[in-house]
Amino acid sequence: MDLLSKAALNGAPPDELERLPLPDEFLAGHLRAEDAEAVDRAAGTDVRRTLHVGLVPMPELAPDEVVVAVMASSINYNTVWSAMFEPISTFTTLRRYARQGGYATRHDLPYQVVGSDASGVVVRVGAGVRHWRAGDHVVVSPAYVDDQDPGSHDDGMMGTHLRAWGFETNFGGLAHYTIVRATQLVAKPPHLTWEEAATITLCAGTAYRMLVGDHGARMKQGDVVLIWGATGGLGAYAVQMVRNGGGVAVGVVGSRAKADLLRQQGCDLVIDRREIGMGDDADPRADAAELGRRLGRIIRAEVGEDPSIAFDYVGRSTFGTSVHVVRRGGTVVTCGSSTGYEHSYDNRYLWMNLKRVVGSHIANLREQTECVRLFSRGKLVPVLTSVYPLERVGDAARLVQQNRHLGKVGVRCLAPSDGLGVTDPAARARIGEERLTAWRRHAAAVPAPAGAAR
Repeated sequence: MDLLSKAALNGAPPDELERLPLPDEFLAGHLRAEDAEAVDRAAGTDVRRTLHVGLVPMPELAPDEVVVAVMASSINYNTVWSAMFEPISTFTTLRRYARQGGYATRHDLPYQVVGSDASGVVVRVGAGVRHWRAGDHVVVSPAYVDDQDPGSHDDGMMGTHLRAWGFETNFGGLAHYTIVRATQLVAKPPHLTWEEAATITLCAGTAYRMLVGDHGARMKQGDVVLIWGATGGLGAYAVQMVRNGGGVAVGVVGSRAKADLLRQQGCDLVIDRREIGMGDDADPRADAAELGRRLGRIIRAEVGEDPSIAFDYVGRSTFGTSVHVVRRGGTVVTCGSSTGYEHSYDNRYLWMNLKRVVGSHIANLREQTECVRLFSRGKLVPVLTSVYPLERVGDAARLVQQNRHLGKVGVRCLAPSDGLGVTDPAARARIGEERLTAWRRHAAAVPAPAGAAR
């Protein structure tokens, strides 16, 4: 660990952090362009073979950027996609970005530092940064917004040059240092540990925009909300938001262990997808309308009405059923497709019943700040289960790739152990240690698929 890292970890004052030099290179979880050419996609890529941990050079800092000493990060499915080089290699995306010229050219390298979550300490600010200084404790939003793009001034997510940091850019969060735009920073909730705080921006912020914000489904009190993958990072935060907002949370999961956890967390109705014929061995050509009818019967029997909203980030295997099952005038809000990007559905159920499909992506800075405020006030709590050191980032990503995780999988970067980073122990005590760490008791609760490599 270099001197600056040690100083940031030990809470050095701003003048000391500014005086210590940035290291010439730092440890990072990264992909290599050469692997993108060699990998056999048809055989299915084990992300442990393509996620490398090693030293990379420190890039030049742009005027609107900051350098953050990363204490912790987490695994999101976009890192899994990147490491599989699916649906296209993200090195192609980096080359396209570099064509903008200027500081964008830095991103086109033979390696990509990945990761779209981070918590840490600001150690450098660019000449154009006004609201942050060295020593600030922050979490990083993955919304990489161009603040000179006209579209971003209506909604940051509508800018033409919007990118997902650490996925469509270089210098992501799975590293000892990351370089981010000042518009990505939100103050870290002071009662959370580094590893807890590193799990809240991408998934919770995305769920907030999908459900609560003006640009999503606009959930209201009493809405029945169907949540696919309700013990994943996105789904678990969605359950909390639905219940906080006076809605009825209907969570769908794929195992008894996940169902038990969801009931413990207070989900109003828990459905094992195997009950409707959507087990791991289900026919992928199954009729989505028939699956929707089965699902709808269960929901109506338990809560008395069809869902107003379907919260769908699973994609190919669920989307057609989501379109069918939401009520007349209902909304399917989607932000991803972990089971595949090409969706099939019967359009009659959409147009003839006046339903809506809303595409949603990350969260703008205001939405992200409002979401993090809910954590600061104890209205939302982290869903962190497992934590890995950076050196084992491949194992952490493999857990997510095989869907053997619950909640969020954290990665310690500079933090040498769990439990560090709390600067408001009184708030932590008030919110409750047991509540804040409830998900930690359920790490690695699902077994590996039959025949899966370990």
